[in-house]
Amino acid sequence: MILDDLKEKVKGKKIRIVFTEGEDYRIQEAAVNLVKDDICVPVLLGKKDEIEATSKKYNFDLTGTDIIDPATYDNFPAMFDLMMKLRAGKITEDKANELLHQTNYFGTMLVKMGEADGLLGGATYSTADTVRPALQLIKCKPGNKIVSSCFLLIRGDEQLVFGDCGINIDPTASQLVDITIQTARSTKNFGKDPVVALLSFSTNGSAKGDDVTKMKECLAKLKEMPLDFPVDGEMQFDCAVNEDVAQKKFPSSKVAGHANTFIFPNISAGNIGYKIAARLGGFTAMGPLLQGLNAPINDLSRGCVWEEVYNNAIITANQTLMD
Repeated sequence: MILDDLKEKVKGKKIRIVFTEGEDYRIQEAAVNLVKDDICVPVLLGKKDEIEATSKKYNFDLTGTDIIDPATYDNFPAMFDLMMKLRAGKITEDKANELLHQTNYFGTMLVKMGEADGLLGGATYSTADTVRPALQLIKCKPGNKIVSSCFLLIRGDEQLVFGDCGINIDPTASQLVDITIQTARSTKNFGKDPVVALLSFSTNGSAKGDDVTKMKECLAKLKEMPLDFPVDGEMQFDCAVNEDVAQKKFPSSKVAGHANTFIFPNISAGNIGYKIAARLGGFTAMGPLLQGLNAPINDLSRGCVWEEVYNNAIITANQTLMD
């Protein structure tokens, strides 16, 4: 199993992963199992009495986790000073103090200060509230113009990567270039050689439309670059994954029929696509996994169950080992 391979890569390394909603029972159940399997050291944020009340209610033994309450954090003055430096001219002292008592900002600063290796949030926070602190404080990795997201989908020994399904609503052709490169890198980091299809409702000029033109422009820009992975498009999803369909619709393409990495023209298509794969196709979906940041910061669905938290923590821990 692919997930087992990812677990083995991080097992015993004591990677510290921040969970911004430490009082949530789903987070705590995942944390208990992460400790049991020696995947990471969960850092649970929140009011200590509320975290303990949840653990008592559900009979969770939180031994092996690290519980931090922003209100009683010993190194808060140093964190505050760094926050003011990072947001100089953009924030008042009162506002910085207010934000640092929110676990999404506090947790992101723990990562920035090297007190944790990565962060997983969004069980109750919105995607925007998880991503915003990362953009303001962690910022883009050199060479990346935007932050995007991907989903890792696993079914048995099958592994697919979808991007962007969670961040950029209607990316331009140039932004799709960045999304393609970031998503291909994620596929490679997850242990597969990326074969990338630029998706559309059209295959190789079979239809016209703004999204078709956008994907064609994206491909043209990519073809001018020294890529270390194959990419082609625009193509429909059936053409991307089925060899018989590919031979009929796009016989000249070396990607068609063999793709494992899929770039969607907009967030609507991507979001719908991964949820169909997860709900009807039997794939386990992990993500959205953020790409292009200086440190692993990932988002959860507010409808997540503890197993999804657990799986996303495995991915986040693996991302701390990646270039």
